[in-house]
Amino acid sequence: MNLSFPRGALKRRRDSEVSVAFASLGEFLELLERRGDLVRVRAPVSRDLEITEVTQRVVRADGPALLFENVPGSSMPVATNVLGSPRRIALALGAERLEDVAERVEKLTRLRPPAGVGAALKDLEGTLAALSAVRSLGPKRVRSGPCQEVEETEVDLDRLPILRCWPKDGGRTVTLPVVITSDPETGTPHAGIYRLQQYSRTTLGMHVQVHRVGANNYRKWAARGERMPVAAVIGADPATVFSGLAPVPEGISNFAFAGFLRSESVELVKARSVELEVPANAEIVLEGYVDPVERAVEGPFGDHTGYYSAPEPFPVFHVTRITRRERPVYLGTVTGKPPTEDAVLGKATERIFLPVIRLVLPEVVDLNLPMAGLFINVGVVSIRKAYPGHAHKVMHALWGLGQLMFVRYLVVVDEDVDVHDLNEVLYRVGLQADPARDLVRVEGPVDQLSISNPVPNFGGKVGIDATRKRPEDGFPRPWPEEIRSDPAAVEAAQRAIRAEPTLARLLGRAPP
Repeated sequence: MNLSFPRGALKRRRDSEVSVAFASLGEFLELLERRGDLVRVRAPVSRDLEITEVTQRVVRADGPALLFENVPGSSMPVATNVLGSPRRIALALGAERLEDVAERVEKLTRLRPPAGVGAALKDLEGTLAALSAVRSLGPKRVRSGPCQEVEETEVDLDRLPILRCWPKDGGRTVTLPVVITSDPETGTPHAGIYRLQQYSRTTLGMHVQVHRVGANNYRKWAARGERMPVAAVIGADPATVFSGLAPVPEGISNFAFAGFLRSESVELVKARSVELEVPANAEIVLEGYVDPVERAVEGPFGDHTGYYSAPEPFPVFHVTRITRRERPVYLGTVTGKPPTEDAVLGKATERIFLPVIRLVLPEVVDLNLPMAGLFINVGVVSIRKAYPGHAHKVMHALWGLGQLMFVRYLVVVDEDVDVHDLNEVLYRVGLQADPARDLVRVEGPVDQLSISNPVPNFGGKVGIDATRKRPEDGFPRPWPEEIRSDPAAVEAAQRAIRAEPTLARLLGRAPP
């Protein structure tokens, strides 16, 4: 199958341009292909286990996005690893680097009324630019969209190339859907990524974890004894997909945040059979409902922990209608032990949302949620320590901040420590933290997929104060002075290294 992307919107843009808004998945794939960052896999590859194996090998090699054009049993191509590298995530969000996206978020968090006329004049240009960005947040309602070019009332999920990722999975699973629900009391919509395991030709298990907004919406609908309308989008534009994964504060529209990230409003169209709005430029939309009392066992599923999640009862999503493009692309991902695409996305989320954490905790210098720590199990934070107990204050504040409540092991270091250099972090923990006085143990909510806690959703957490200790911290001994190189000796050593070709090649010009 020689698939083309008949969207055409990128023809007016130069390849060198980065700050573009991708209205659809197809637009993004088109540009990736033109940049040589997408490979079409034309050989037949099964949706059962085989796409997983190819994808995982490419992710580990920091390879390109993949488009499987020949998937037996389905006429739709499957795209994977689309957001499996920092470069593609940055490009999807209209930037060269993730740091550029973080800077945009930081400018937005700094938007506040000026202190006076002088300050207003001085900050006018920046304020107007930020306000202009804010105006782009709201989604744009349209009457029709490509996601409704074809409407299927005879639902057959078997026609979709839904992936079975791992041998002991309970079934094929939609792994990267943007699931749209609403609060029945306020009407506020929410879009989140919740996996959907296929039960039959018309039903899916909706794995909406207990701590998530989608679960809260479900509880409200169930309390009213009413069916919850649901729309699951497969293949939204990349900014909307990222926003569904991001820890957007409750009450803020994910579509608005996606509009801010891409600097262009997300177009929404009314779903055909449920009272929800969906991205007009999506590839596939599943419409239906969840019954307030019906639940079925979902799982096991090969999750990001590297283990199979336990089978548990979850709400059942009845799909009553499918709308789609005439030639849709099925977007999927593969979870498992890192490195995986979702692990890369988690790391990108950490970088982009760091300014939000600093807004709440201005003493925070940097944060590292290591990929090996699965992003919610281990965290390292550096702070500008100002008073006794400051590290403890930061620990408790982070445990009370959104999804950081799930961090099981939290290490606090001083501002001059590189939190991304885990050798340096371990050096500071082993040297500067006394287990008798610098460990903080608490109990509280943990991630639903955590396997070490005996009781689901609840367990222990440990904070480690690895900062330097001072007399005001109640530390009676004098803190020793660190070894530092003599500047004159460093300069002399550099001259000697440059003069000796073998040493120059081995060491370069960098100081030891």
